[in-house]
Amino acid sequence: MNARLALLAAVDPGVTESEVFRLALQHAVAELGALGGAIHLRGPMSALRLVSSTGLPPALTRPWEIIDQEGPTAPARALHQGSGVWVPVQSSSAGQVPAWPGTGLAAVPVSGGDRSIGTITVLMGDQGEPTPEQWKFLRDLAAWTEERMRQAPPPSRPFHPELSGNRDRLRQALKEVSVGSWDWDIRGGELIWDEAALELYGTRPEDYTARVENWMACVHPDDLAPTLDAVDRAIREHGVFEAEYRVRRLDGTYGWTQARARATYDEHGEPLRMIGVGWESDESRTARDALSRALRHMSDGFLAVDDEWRITFANLEAERTLGLSEEELFGRFLWELPTAREVPGLEDRCRKAAAEETPVGFDAMLGDAGRRYHLRVVPGPDGVTLYITDVTEKRQHEEERRASELAATRRAARIGELTAALAKATTSQDVVAAVARRVLPPFAATGLLVQAVEGDRLHTVGADGYPEDFLGTVDGLGRTPGEPAWDVIEAGQPLFISSIDEYTTRYPRLTGRPSRAGKQAWAFLPLTASGKTFGVCVVAFDRARRLTDEERTLLTTISALVAQALERARLYDAEHTRSRELQRSLLPRALPEVPACTAAARYLPAGQGMDVGGDWYDIIPLSGGQVALVVGDVMGHGLPEAATMGRLRTALHTLADLELPPDEIMSHLNDLVAGMGEESYVTCLYALYDSTTQICSIAGAGHPPPAVVHPDGTVHFPELSADPPLGAGEPPFETVELKVPEGSLLVLYTDGLVESSKREMDEGMADLARLLRTAYRTESGAEADLEQLCDTLTEGLLPAEHPTADDAALLVARLHALTGDKIASWPLPEDPRAAGQARRHVREQLRTWGLEDLTPTTELLASELVGNVVRHAKGPVSLRLLHGAELICEVFDGSLTMPRIRRATDTDEGGRGLQLVTALTQRWGTRYTPTGKCIWTEQSLNNSGTRPELPDEALELMFPDAADLTGDLDSLPFGDDD
Repeated sequence: MNARLALLAAVDPGVTESEVFRLALQHAVAELGALGGAIHLRGPMSALRLVSSTGLPPALTRPWEIIDQEGPTAPARALHQGSGVWVPVQSSSAGQVPAWPGTGLAAVPVSGGDRSIGTITVLMGDQGEPTPEQWKFLRDLAAWTEERMRQAPPPSRPFHPELSGNRDRLRQALKEVSVGSWDWDIRGGELIWDEAALELYGTRPEDYTARVENWMACVHPDDLAPTLDAVDRAIREHGVFEAEYRVRRLDGTYGWTQARARATYDEHGEPLRMIGVGWESDESRTARDALSRALRHMSDGFLAVDDEWRITFANLEAERTLGLSEEELFGRFLWELPTAREVPGLEDRCRKAAAEETPVGFDAMLGDAGRRYHLRVVPGPDGVTLYITDVTEKRQHEEERRASELAATRRAARIGELTAALAKATTSQDVVAAVARRVLPPFAATGLLVQAVEGDRLHTVGADGYPEDFLGTVDGLGRTPGEPAWDVIEAGQPLFISSIDEYTTRYPRLTGRPSRAGKQAWAFLPLTASGKTFGVCVVAFDRARRLTDEERTLLTTISALVAQALERARLYDAEHTRSRELQRSLLPRALPEVPACTAAARYLPAGQGMDVGGDWYDIIPLSGGQVALVVGDVMGHGLPEAATMGRLRTALHTLADLELPPDEIMSHLNDLVAGMGEESYVTCLYALYDSTTQICSIAGAGHPPPAVVHPDGTVHFPELSADPPLGAGEPPFETVELKVPEGSLLVLYTDGLVESSKREMDEGMADLARLLRTAYRTESGAEADLEQLCDTLTEGLLPAEHPTADDAALLVARLHALTGDKIASWPLPEDPRAAGQARRHVREQLRTWGLEDLTPTTELLASELVGNVVRHAKGPVSLRLLHGAELICEVFDGSLTMPRIRRATDTDEGGRGLQLVTALTQRWGTRYTPTGKCIWTEQSLNNSGTRPELPDEALELMFPDAADLTGDLDSLPFGDDD
């Protein structure tokens, strides 16, 4: 029993009710070993209508076609009691002719929700009443029947006429279309038909009893159940009853009719009457038959398959495609067809479409002819429809169209990518690189040569994929006939050469050039912009190749883009070159070599734009072993900032040459910036290092502090006062003095090195300190190469792959001290004896240093300077000698009066002393000190070891009347006491 129920459960939902009834009776009779069975459905009021039977002859079933629900029959009793009943044959067959065979009838109700809608009855043989297990099976079978009935699709086709207008117009319309009307008393069971309805439902007036059973008797058994269900649903839902069903005519044949009705209800909502109309619909069925004939001869293949996947219809095109006749196809399972077995996944797709009730379509190859077909599976209420369409040519056209569209899309993508790359290209080399990367691979090209006209010659802008020796032969080609590049430029039209033979035929004097280049096909493309052809772009191939028209058009289009980008890039290159020259002219071309320090510097322009800005650095040699180290920043980037920077750098040089203290220099610069009348934002840092004291005096204006790296590798940033930028502050500016050990590094920088939109200044300064410590550990500490150190700092803080928006300047100086053994100083009296003591100190000290050859000149200089101080200034007076890269002689006094050179006449007794100093020294000068001033001279040590002669101009200055006096210093008339 369980096996049968499981088998029934496998029946697909959606089978027709007639098939449901047939399966239920077959399994009931087989399981119980019965003689036969029948199924009745409940009709309106008191009628039960036979809708299906098996194993029972018409002589027995005819009296049971319509039976009273309240009668003694087994179906009526089961329906009335709502449970299974057993009725022996003797009592149930009373009055029946012929008599029922077997032992009795077992009947169970079929329920629909909360009411019984029909019964299943089986005629038992000699075994008698069913066992409890068999009763349970019958009840389960009834439940399965009810469930499948609810899932069954209606066989009828809905009809929706619009009934409107007044009663007379409606009656006239019904008369014209031969519509029968009827009135059914739901409570009493009386059904009134008019003459048209009697004719429609095939009933003679004399056979008409005005009962609903008359109508049930004429409805086709397969259509009765769904029609009754439609009536019952319309009454329950207070809706419209609409149905199409077959009725038996007077001649015994069946014809199609349609019906439409609506019920009326009492005040309690109970149904009273149903009034409706009916009419013949054979014409619509005829139209459907015509449709079937059309399907038979349609150009596409058409297969109809029932719910068991058996073929029920095939048109001529399907027969031809599948290679089988209609007779061979009818009744066969779809999966058994040889052609169907060749389609991968056909069964799975069809079953899935049927289960999901969703059409599905796909392409497949059918048969041996290599034809492609589109299969469309459309599920329906009674099975599946399969459409077969030959799409071989259509798919070929679609593939060609898609290939064309794909090629167009790729071309557009290439143009788009190249356009974007060229838009980002800044220099001519950027343009060449973009073309090499975006153009050569898609065309399988292996060489690119871009040349531009300069004067009457072609110069190579850039190349890719060519040997260097070949490029040397084509760079600088003059304007001569018989050159493909010049021919293209003169004509302004592209030239395509497909092979070496074609090249040598066109240019016989250039037969050796292709082999040197290693190319076998070329596309010479003119570069034209603003109506002028200024160059050529050559795309070359390492094998013979004839480009298609489409490829030639694309390359010509690309050459126009390249020309526009290259023209713009050449303008940028020229501007870039000018800006670099300007920047080089504004910054020191080379750092001066001074004994107090060795240094290296870097200037890094912003990532985009001209290489010119407002950042600068400088080293300014000063007197007395001092040196000034400067770094500044005019905020912004461009020519105006560079001009401002140049003015400030010149002014700072002038102020530094006056040897003013750092705070006074800052004050003068502040006044200068404030007087510019511009919205300039300038920061500056000025560091003055004295190698004799190892003191570094630093003054800043809104600038980040320098980094001081001691010889042990420790790094710290001095705390400078928070002075505002130049032009925004008020003097005085603060000065910070630091004691800096020998060999220490002083690192000056602008904020562009340590600050950006993604990095705060504190974070950047911490990175700078980390890089300095690391460099000291890995590059031998204080002896680290400063150039390498600058590269390390710039690469670590400003990597090339991350362009910056601000300029940056960096100055790294290693400071050197002038040790005590190289310094000698003495106090001098404030009287004429001071000159003699100064000469004596000079002789003794120069003897100690081994510089005796400089003694006469140095004695003369010291005597002259001290004599001037004693005569014109005031004390205290002192003398200092510094032995560094030069010999420096310094005389200090307490006066602020500065000496100046004046031109003495022939009769003047004085006024020639400073002229004598100028003649005897490399340079000389004066500077203010905290207690007065210092006059200093500087002599070169390069001539030490030879006895210098006094210059003739010096002799003339001292002795204007002694024209024949030689330059022998020993003959000069002064001694220790003069």
